[in-house]
Amino acid sequence: MRTKKRSQAQWLIVILLLFANLSWGITPTEKKTKDIVKSMTLEQKVQLVIGTGMYFPMPDSIKEKMPPMFGGGPREDNAYNRMVDKIRMYLPGTAGVTAEFPELEITSQALADGPAGLRITPIREGDEQTYYCTAFPIATVLASSWDTELVEKVGQTMGNEVLEYGAEVLLAPGMNIQRDPLCGRNFEYYSEDPLVTGKMAAAMVKGIQSNGVGTSIKHFAVNNQETNRMSVNTIVSERALREIYLKGFEIAVKEAKPWTVMSSYNKLNGTYTSESHDLLTKILRNDWGFDGYVMTDWGGGSDVAIQMIAGNDMIQPGSPQQIEELIASVKSGKLDESILDKNVERILNIMIESPRYKAYNFSSKPNLKLHAQVTRQAATDGMVLLENKNNALPLSTKVKKVATFGATSLDIVSGGTGSGDVNEAYTISMFDGLKNNGLTPDSELAGIYEEHIKAEKEKGNKSDNPLVAFMGGKVPVEEMAVSKELAEIMAEKNDVALITIGRNSGEGGDRKAEKGDFYLTDVEKEMITTVTEAFNKKGKMAIVILNIGGVVETASWSSVPDAVLCAWQPGQEAGNSIVDVLTGKVNPSGKLAITFPKSYCDAPSAKTFPGYSIKGEEDDADDLSGFSFMRRVPWEVVYEEDIYVGYRYYNTFDVPVAYEFGYGLSYTDFEFSNLKLNSDKFDGKISVSVTVKNTGKVAGREVVQVYVSAPDGKLEKPEAELTAFGKTALLAPGKSETLTFDIDAMDLASFNEANSDWLVEAGDYTMKVGASSTDIKSKDSFTVEKGIVAGTVSKALAPEVEINKLTK
Repeated sequence: MRTKKRSQAQWLIVILLLFANLSWGITPTEKKTKDIVKSMTLEQKVQLVIGTGMYFPMPDSIKEKMPPMFGGGPREDNAYNRMVDKIRMYLPGTAGVTAEFPELEITSQALADGPAGLRITPIREGDEQTYYCTAFPIATVLASSWDTELVEKVGQTMGNEVLEYGAEVLLAPGMNIQRDPLCGRNFEYYSEDPLVTGKMAAAMVKGIQSNGVGTSIKHFAVNNQETNRMSVNTIVSERALREIYLKGFEIAVKEAKPWTVMSSYNKLNGTYTSESHDLLTKILRNDWGFDGYVMTDWGGGSDVAIQMIAGNDMIQPGSPQQIEELIASVKSGKLDESILDKNVERILNIMIESPRYKAYNFSSKPNLKLHAQVTRQAATDGMVLLENKNNALPLSTKVKKVATFGATSLDIVSGGTGSGDVNEAYTISMFDGLKNNGLTPDSELAGIYEEHIKAEKEKGNKSDNPLVAFMGGKVPVEEMAVSKELAEIMAEKNDVALITIGRNSGEGGDRKAEKGDFYLTDVEKEMITTVTEAFNKKGKMAIVILNIGGVVETASWSSVPDAVLCAWQPGQEAGNSIVDVLTGKVNPSGKLAITFPKSYCDAPSAKTFPGYSIKGEEDDADDLSGFSFMRRVPWEVVYEEDIYVGYRYYNTFDVPVAYEFGYGLSYTDFEFSNLKLNSDKFDGKISVSVTVKNTGKVAGREVVQVYVSAPDGKLEKPEAELTAFGKTALLAPGKSETLTFDIDAMDLASFNEANSDWLVEAGDYTMKVGASSTDIKSKDSFTVEKGIVAGTVSKALAPEVEINKLTK
């Protein structure tokens, strides 16, 4: 008996020690970080939450004028700066690194761009090895695949490079809604639709983080333009905010648990997002349960103490002045040190999970050849066939000789510019892609274009503006005029013409509703007409390839060529991927995740984009020697279109478009049948199934899109909203597949501002299944007999002014 009692006592001690260690729900990681925080000095805490600055290559004459956080000005020789110089060498070219304190077991975290692949310095002084990364297709390409499994595979591949090269957090994916066709960074974002955005981002985050490294979903939130992005006050209703601009982030946070979130530059209903307690604490943490850390965008916000209080845990890139300011804020009582401790804890919780902390042996040798195969496949799956008269594509096996018109046939655009760019080892041009696939591109025509491209690029390489360096030196090449005589010569000796129209844009500026940008130039249109006429006279085809990062106007010219393929900016395997589709090696299955309006003025946001100066004139007091996009100009933009973004607007108000949301052709045909709902009453969930059959002659894949039309009740509703989607396997001719979708109350709910809840209103609903937002193949109805509150959330971010909202 005595032995048994001692055993029970021992077990009691073990249990008590266990509970003491867990501190009633605190994990071992959290306990460890709390212990580390207790041993840190105030200076160390502040140095951890403030980034160590950013090195940016630039001429000395400009460097002297730049702020310290961006590598400008003189630097003191002290212990802190020596530590910074040391950790920057861990992975040269990263956007930011955090401080390290070896005596406290605190390791540095390398934070690296970006959405289309890891961005680091590829060639390093005194090092014979190269450190190139894979340039994957832009986000718009991936979204156009409508294939979350593919996107997760791309993420896994991308994350492997992050791991092996030694980064901890990839500053991706970009998740902002493509509100307006002219946003300069639309190529970094997925879609105009929040469901597509959220599902794609969640897949990407899962893929990247499966490697034991982190992501930073960005830019949180409502960062839908580059014009005066540092200070623009975005005014948007609570409903549009929750349903359109935050929904994608919510999906990604709840489904994929990203390590970090990056707050955006802009103000949101009067407050900088990085200083918004409503956004970063009430919504992100309290409503959604996010438990990682939040970092600023580089140079975002204005008050470091307020940022900490709001829940913005890390300031990037950081400067010595901000360190001094934050220390002073704690000492003065403006910032309670307990809040700072929580900021530090959240950073350390992630650090302890990072590969550098776990002493991972970074190989610096990822399998780039294998990764190139992934990007080649991903690009083909996201290309969208817009036009295909008389089955011009795929190219006949009789086609051998190819005339490649357009500067970007040789100087192809693999991705956008700025922090979304990648330093890849190579990019396959259309010319090389044709050769690699056994075709013969016309070398005489290529030589003419090479001379033109060389001359054009020399014009742009003479600038010492840091913006040019930041954009990777990628200066757009103006198109060369094609004479009737040249077109006829090429038509005489070639079997087909490929005409590439290229566009590029990126961080720091928005596009323009002008010829040469949203609209084609007269030279480009004449090239399409002249080349098509010359080849058609010989009984030959002319194909247009759009090498673009965002929407362009197509309605005025798309009927001229025999086919139009939207290849987007497809990554470093661009030429190979495009030719895979042209030749039929891959049957295009991409669908538009954004609408192509007939004209820019048809866009619902055109009336208010990109806003207006509050003062009525620009303030040049803080000009940054070429970094004009970093200036703070009093600026405001009001989202008057409210919830009517993209197809929600065009379909509700019957506005004709060039190509609708969800549109895309195939080399085969599909039949939708057997639409079934498991009930005609909705009690919180419902299932819908549909069978898709390949009725054509070649194997292919189809995207199934499920839309729901809801009744207008207390809340006005769009004509229909995307509620679910899926993609079939590769179906051989005659084969079919049945897809089933489960839909719950949150999938149907609209945001009710009055009660700050998600409401499914009573009434009759229509379930529509189709191949695009307007190409509905089958539909059925169900009833919600009594209104359902799907969830109640924090009252947050109400606009301070009345918005003249668009209504039906």
